[in-house]
Amino acid sequence: MAEEFGVVPSREGGTDLALPVTVPRRGPAPRRAVFYNPAMAFDRDVGVALAHALRARQDSPLRGWEMLAATGVRGLRMVNESGLFASLLQTEAHPEAFAVLHMNAEPFHDRGVTVREADARELPAEAPFDYVDLDPYGTPVPFLASALHALRPGGVLAVTATDMMVLAGVQPKVCVVRYGAQPVRGRLGPEGGLRILMKHVAEAARARGRVLRPLLCYVHDHHVRAYVEIAPKLPSSAPDPIAAIDAASWTGPALGSPGRLGPMWLGPLFDAALVRSMRAPEHAERSRETVGFLGRLREEVEVDRPFYYECNELARALGLARPPSFLAMQEGLARAGARSARTHARAGAFRTDAGRSVVEGVALRTDVPDPGSIG
Repeated sequence: MAEEFGVVPSREGGTDLALPVTVPRRGPAPRRAVFYNPAMAFDRDVGVALAHALRARQDSPLRGWEMLAATGVRGLRMVNESGLFASLLQTEAHPEAFAVLHMNAEPFHDRGVTVREADARELPAEAPFDYVDLDPYGTPVPFLASALHALRPGGVLAVTATDMMVLAGVQPKVCVVRYGAQPVRGRLGPEGGLRILMKHVAEAARARGRVLRPLLCYVHDHHVRAYVEIAPKLPSSAPDPIAAIDAASWTGPALGSPGRLGPMWLGPLFDAALVRSMRAPEHAERSRETVGFLGRLREEVEVDRPFYYECNELARALGLARPPSFLAMQEGLARAGARSARTHARAGAFRTDAGRSVVEGVALRTDVPDPGSIG
């Protein structure tokens, strides 16, 4: 039967599955009836790491729903490698993909896994759930209402968006229509997209009397992923940290786009204690990458501020002879009373709680002549 659907016995992480034969590539894979993107194995490693950290916080395992399960790889790895779930419902609407999902899930039925050929926009009878995963090809918007409706108060929503042409500013008109926000263009566009997605989810949650609390939200390759708690809204709940940015008066990193941007989520991306507790899974598929990523996150949670600086971009904007090193910037910012930390969002970039004028002043002070060039 496996050959009938173009899948072969495979293993990702610590889990045996039947998966399509694919050519390794980064970024979004072409859409197929039986969809599997091996480049997202790292993302699933991070999911297993987060599942372990969440399980350590729970008195008992959770009831979960994977809305768009495809081959089932994401949810089945979490079941098999983390112990987070007492039960997991996996739904898939495409008949061929469902056949593969059914095949993959069969060995896990005695561990609480149930599969169903169903439209993810329809609420399952088993709702509400403690954990809902929404990982679409493209935008999550058509499925978001169903996801939030299915989630118990205080539950965890995991949501992915791969429509980065929209979220990161290449198609701004579509972003305004789809997400109600003007996107950031250029190098900071992906983080802007993440913050626009979080804004959209927070507004949808608020309309249902809930509030969003970030657990782990990040940018990677050609997608953004947010794990958030959707908590009950209380009289003491603060307003969501959502606002538009006037690029001309914004004192954070230069956004590279003129005019009014957003509105977007300007609050934290992380639950610092949760992120600090995360470790790479024992059977991570991309072990080295996952270890490095989680290590960077543990630095970054100490300076969880919107957007980031790049040393080469600072040098270009200020006309410096050469870019300052991150170490020089970190030391200079510390002398100015500011904190800084490298970010996962781009290699060599850093976040800081200093304003742009302070950052630029530190960068200018590093631009001293090379002693070897004098004389």
